[in-house]
Amino acid sequence: MKDRFLRACRRQPTDCTPIWLMRQAGRYLPEYRRLRERYSILEICKNPELAAEVTLMPIRRFPLDAAIIFADLMTPLEAMGVNFELREGVGPIIENPIFFASDIEKLHEPEEEIAPETLQAIRIVKKELSETPLIGFAGAPFTLASYLIEGKGTRDFVATKRFMFSQPKSWHLLMEKLTNVVVKFLKSQVYAGADALQIFDSWVGCLSPNDYREFVLPHMKRLFDEIKDLKVAKIHFGTGTATLLPLMKEAGGDVIGIDWRIPIDEAWRSLDFEVAIQGNLDPAILLAPFEKVSERTLDILKRVDGHSGHIFNLGHGILPQTDPDNVTRLVDFVHSASQRFLQKDG
Repeated sequence: MKDRFLRACRRQPTDCTPIWLMRQAGRYLPEYRRLRERYSILEICKNPELAAEVTLMPIRRFPLDAAIIFADLMTPLEAMGVNFELREGVGPIIENPIFFASDIEKLHEPEEEIAPETLQAIRIVKKELSETPLIGFAGAPFTLASYLIEGKGTRDFVATKRFMFSQPKSWHLLMEKLTNVVVKFLKSQVYAGADALQIFDSWVGCLSPNDYREFVLPHMKRLFDEIKDLKVAKIHFGTGTATLLPLMKEAGGDVIGIDWRIPIDEAWRSLDFEVAIQGNLDPAILLAPFEKVSERTLDILKRVDGHSGHIFNLGHGILPQTDPDNVTRLVDFVHSASQRFLQKDG
């Protein structure tokens, strides 16, 4: 069923549970590693033909139910005049992190098209894909702001929280600018042909519910309000967000993506089953023998119990050490094992 993924996003019945994997086009694939011997991540992102080729790699290898365009979360920041590098094993390194309101004022809100190379890659992929939906994506304003303020990835987000608490007006100005740019980028991906959008708020789980409500929720609500008329599915994803799920639902999204730190049935109940849900196998499980993979996968399917609106995914990106054979077996197992539960829908 070619629209299995999109039907699940709308909480409609499907013949089996759809599955795609975050970072499914990545370093665990030998064909991708060979390409990376010749090109950096940014070089691939800026070459539409290469980005399209990497996007298609996992679709050619596995019977996945959706593709996701190969790009980087930092793409909108580059359009705002932010200089950064993607350092192997470290992630983004910002040349000039934000410290003051004056730094925010320097951020450019582009009138021109954002990341035309990514948009062209979307067009190329859509010509190649006849039956598989394509997901576009962007980093959420909080996650992008954390990179801008910290200057790199972090575990504690101390600089981000200090800025947020001590300079609230500047914080909201930064979030407003980032929201404007992210909205524009998301819209352009849909106009280029994306069938769905995922907004990655990867690091927002560092916040308490009260802080999320004050410093993030208004901007995420505006983001989803401004893309609500786009006729595509919208996925709202975060990690460490077990206490934030009702607020994320309030912010918006047809689908809420969750990580492995909360059982999927508990997460869905906290959302009152009013949105679709995506997740939530621990990526590290794929490093285990397949008996363990199938055991944990079956537990997730049992907890979902055949209710319409579940998209199987990992709780975060697939790990580079993952054996592609385990991915093949996982995709087949989800498709076959889920069918026994679907009669219980409703």
